[in-house]
Amino acid sequence: MKLRILRLCIFVAMATAIHAEDFLDSLDETLTFSVLNDRAQVRLSGALDIEYYYVDEPPFGLVNSTANNLFNPRLSLFLDAQFGPKIYFFAQARVDRGFDPASDDVRMRLDEYAVRFTPWEDGRLSIQLGKFSPIIGNWMARHLSWDNPFITAPLPYEHITKISEIEVPTSAAEFTHDFGADTAYEYNPVIWSADYATGVSVSGRLGRFEYAAEMKNSALSARPESWDATEIGFDHPTFSARIGWRPTIAWNLGVSASRGPYMRPEVEPLLPRGRGIGDYMQTVFGQDISFAKGHFQIWAELYEARFEVPNVGNADTLAYYIETKYKFTPEFFAALRWNHQLFDNVSDGLGGKIAWGHDLWRADAAIGYRFTPHTQLKLQYSMESEDGPRGQSHAFGAQFTVRF
Repeated sequence: MKLRILRLCIFVAMATAIHAEDFLDSLDETLTFSVLNDRAQVRLSGALDIEYYYVDEPPFGLVNSTANNLFNPRLSLFLDAQFGPKIYFFAQARVDRGFDPASDDVRMRLDEYAVRFTPWEDGRLSIQLGKFSPIIGNWMARHLSWDNPFITAPLPYEHITKISEIEVPTSAAEFTHDFGADTAYEYNPVIWSADYATGVSVSGRLGRFEYAAEMKNSALSARPESWDATEIGFDHPTFSARIGWRPTIAWNLGVSASRGPYMRPEVEPLLPRGRGIGDYMQTVFGQDISFAKGHFQIWAELYEARFEVPNVGNADTLAYYIETKYKFTPEFFAALRWNHQLFDNVSDGLGGKIAWGHDLWRADAAIGYRFTPHTQLKLQYSMESEDGPRGQSHAFGAQFTVRF
């Protein structure tokens, strides 16, 4: 029944969007204007995403629902403003059921807002202050629905591990115990999706080299509730950096690093005596590579992460993905992605070792079609296999986007 409703919704949305193409073109012009006596150029834009997910129970990734079928609409609104050649401001607000696909009530939220100062035209230095995605890796540059060839994020950005920012395990046995499907969303991945944490960054380009460094109020694994400075201050900041090299126009290579406390302040009374949240860090080292030529594109990232866990010790994991996209025509494309994550052992407290997570792999396949410059449909199938009680599971997703 829900699948038939999805087909009907997508068909109506596609027909309406294609019929409204002239209106969307004129809306682009209307939402671009000048202010302050033409000293500032302002543009308003947005995207309406209509998503449907079918997932095996329990769901994998950051789907915050235990239902097999999930309908997830989302409205994103963007503001871009250029004040002369040196100052740029941007913001993003969303109306949805939660930052991640969920079955909650609809609400509005301000996800991003930042101001960027670029003193020189050659781009050697930019300073940015606000709430924005991190500077590591290469997926962040294409994480929005119109740019992402897939509906979901790569495995390092959404696979929930046994790391918790709100619980303190009393032993390795408690830490490695499998959690239930109804509590999975309370735990953390290596990187939580787009990670719109608050802070300041510096970045620039010097010849073929790129550099970026930032200080944020929360770690890469922090959940959306921890990204606002009003929720989590800067008493225990996270520092991240990336160095990139473009040997040719087609290639882009980079290395990243990040380190900072991953636990929330309210956990401090539960920590071992004499310890604070600043004693338990998340450390991440990453490598990324991308290539683009003609109709073909490829991206890959590898992250080595260490969590210092109270009463347990160091919990290490390695996660990577390789993603390809091919454009058959300007409108039609297909994409494949291989994801893999491995977990190291921790001491079991009895002189032995025990794995703190279940190794797994996931294969994603997607096709997409752009009906017009404003409308796009994507279909995705995913198969995940875990070396644990979950075993093999499957998921299907559909996403129709109208941008304006």
